[in-house]
Amino acid sequence: MIIIFRLVGMTGNAIVFWLLGFSLHRNAFSVYILNLALADFVFLLCHIIDSMLLLLTVFYPNNIFSGYFYTIMTVPYIAGLSMLSAISTELCLSVLCPIWYRCHHPEHTSTVMCAAIWVLPLLVCILNRYFCSFLDINYNNDKQCLASNFFTRAYLMFLFVVLCLSSMALLARLFCGTGQMKLTRLYVTIMLTVLGFLLCGLPFVIYYFLLFNIKDGFCLFDFRFYMSTHVLTAINNCANPIIYFFEGSFRHQLKHQTLKMVLQSVLQDTPEIAENMVEMSRNIPKP
Repeated sequence: MIIIFRLVGMTGNAIVFWLLGFSLHRNAFSVYILNLALADFVFLLCHIIDSMLLLLTVFYPNNIFSGYFYTIMTVPYIAGLSMLSAISTELCLSVLCPIWYRCHHPEHTSTVMCAAIWVLPLLVCILNRYFCSFLDINYNNDKQCLASNFFTRAYLMFLFVVLCLSSMALLARLFCGTGQMKLTRLYVTIMLTVLGFLLCGLPFVIYYFLLFNIKDGFCLFDFRFYMSTHVLTAINNCANPIIYFFEGSFRHQLKHQTLKMVLQSVLQDTPEIAENMVEMSRNIPKP
């Protein structure tokens, strides 16, 4: 069942990546969604390879290979969480400070941020592997390893706090702020994606980065929690493309919708009215 979820998630994220990368005009938010889809695709691909190797018992007697492979698997997960925190923060700024955001937001900020988001998790995972388990030699009690583990956990906690604060601020502005503000498909899509991560993706962080080294009192439900984190993470990565296409087609007035039109409607940062949807259909590039 987990493999089926992962295959469905890989297919959905591949479609999103292809459409945003080669078929649609990109804006600040679509760059983040494109990189989030890429991170989810790579993460699911790594897990499928991991499951196949485990079933075939190939390479896994080699602990060095498994250690490096798990390090590679961690990079897209942290990158995906970073992308989600960045897009939630940027959307929050565009809502709370619209004038400042339009005047002080450089054109290529999203591209630069995404490049930095990919590089930083890669460096964090490489350094953690080097200081704590280089060439299968464990240094768990070494000061450098303890410092590396502390920095990794602090970085994840920082991303989680930023994600929660920006999401709560956005919700407060939309529902409790002064002045009437209409929801857009982009707001709803991002909030549903954040909610999906908090429900299904967060247990993976709790297990692997907070509870993994706890032995006493945790071993009784260790395996069940381990399996549940994998199932929930697969559901989360599979749900993101479904959220995009469901929200893009929900209450849509256009007939004969294509995937391009559905995904384009998700990226609209304007209130949904008939004129906007007709204009959107005209702006879709012809194949």
